[in-house]
Amino acid sequence: MTAPCDQLFTATEVNEWALCAALRERDPMHWAGLEDALVAAAVEAADGAAVPDPPVLEEALALARLRRLADLEARPALRQLLYAADARGLPYELDETVLTLGAGVGGMGYPIDHLPAVDDVPWGALNDIPTVIVTGSNGKTTTVRLVAACARRQGWRAGYNCTDGVVVGSESLASGDYSGPAGTRLVLRDQRVEAAVLETARGGILRRGIAVRHAHAAVVTNVSCDHFGEYGIHDLDGLADVKLSVACVVTPGGLLVLNADDPMLRQKAGGLAQRFSHRPRLGWFALDADSPVLQSHRADGGATCGVRDGRLRLTLESGEHDLGCVADMPLAAGGSATYNVANLAAAALAAAAIGVEPAVISSEFAVFGTDPADNPGRLMRFEVDGVTVLVDYAHNPEGIRGLLAVAEHLRREDGRLGMQFGHAGNRQDSDLEDVAKVVAAFKPDLVIVAEHSDYLRGRTAGEVPRIIVAELQRQELPEESIRVCTSEVEAARQALDWARPRDVLALMVHSAAARTAVLDMLGAAPGRSESTAAS
Repeated sequence: MTAPCDQLFTATEVNEWALCAALRERDPMHWAGLEDALVAAAVEAADGAAVPDPPVLEEALALARLRRLADLEARPALRQLLYAADARGLPYELDETVLTLGAGVGGMGYPIDHLPAVDDVPWGALNDIPTVIVTGSNGKTTTVRLVAACARRQGWRAGYNCTDGVVVGSESLASGDYSGPAGTRLVLRDQRVEAAVLETARGGILRRGIAVRHAHAAVVTNVSCDHFGEYGIHDLDGLADVKLSVACVVTPGGLLVLNADDPMLRQKAGGLAQRFSHRPRLGWFALDADSPVLQSHRADGGATCGVRDGRLRLTLESGEHDLGCVADMPLAAGGSATYNVANLAAAALAAAAIGVEPAVISSEFAVFGTDPADNPGRLMRFEVDGVTVLVDYAHNPEGIRGLLAVAEHLRREDGRLGMQFGHAGNRQDSDLEDVAKVVAAFKPDLVIVAEHSDYLRGRTAGEVPRIIVAELQRQELPEESIRVCTSEVEAARQALDWARPRDVLALMVHSAAARTAVLDMLGAAPGRSESTAAS
């Protein structure tokens, strides 16, 4: 169901009425009290204020109510401005209080309650800016930071939002999870921003939609089993549809960047034209530059990026560009962080799509990750008293598998593997068990399961660690190798106390506050650490 932007609340009321009326008609006895429940919910939502037009299910009365709600919500002046912006190919940002026409350095904001007439807008002063959207299950934040770094090296002031906050240039505007519409608006409404890179997570899409109208490139890094059971998404097929919704905002001539190593994305790509009445131009990336999908796509003149003979190869209409030796790129950890090689390939296509020169991309990839500030929280690597310590945000099976593969690669002879991890409570039991199975497959010498007390999300304290530990034991991990901690910081402290020279520790730290404490514990200062930022 679609509706104009000034009728979305009414559209939601229409949907609710249609469902509830159908339920009561289908089974009047079972749903006899449904109307009273709807009224009670409206009263509760009003938080003490009067409800002037409460819900009603009888059809004639309900349609009259819906017409009244539509009249109250209507904003003709707003619609006229949006039609005018669309006619000029301009993006806009809209929320409950502000309308922004244009974007970044080419944008101008107006209060919703004091909108100008169409003829009073200085349209000639407004414009779009290069914009990239990034979504997927793993690698979003790293890809965002890579593209933003390439844009900066091109000479643009880049702004980006991600799960760690909002950054414009070198300034942090906000910290925390801003991988949704709120972060997008902060970036696009900042009049210093000359290029925008926007992380767009599943939750934000399902709760509030995609906050942008136009993007010159959109990236779907991958799709893996995570977050099932929330907002009506119960399987990989449905999750892929959510991620691929970013295709609808790619501008004509823009690029939709997809992972050719992901079977679900390969399968879904063919149905995009039917779903959206058009299909954006595609760019495929893969670990192997000569995979069948990439070869076929290049033969048809399409853009690709992948590895051949140990070097990252970007193919555009202008020809093939050698972006450098993958093993020499800090982000790739000597080539062992294959998931980061995929992130590099995806970022190269997206950066090229917004006009960053291949030589600029190559020069950025040669240094990105040498400074821990390049990609904080993602595969940060430290050497502490002979122990190799990895700090990362990995939190689902694929992310954890990739991190532990790097840890194994870095483990020296006779060294042991120790790790800490945990999970938020908004996962199904089977999801928690799947993560534990991945961990157990690497046969770590120490596993510390940390309670994420700030992310219980409906679980009781201790419930998530119990499920994880039970699965680790079913996978025959020795009991003496398993510990449980009440916090991520304490888990990291115990892991460091346990470790000895030549060991590798993989510390999966999710809370930003806990990460800061762990980095302090590691003495993470220039000269004491080497970052190979990732994930």
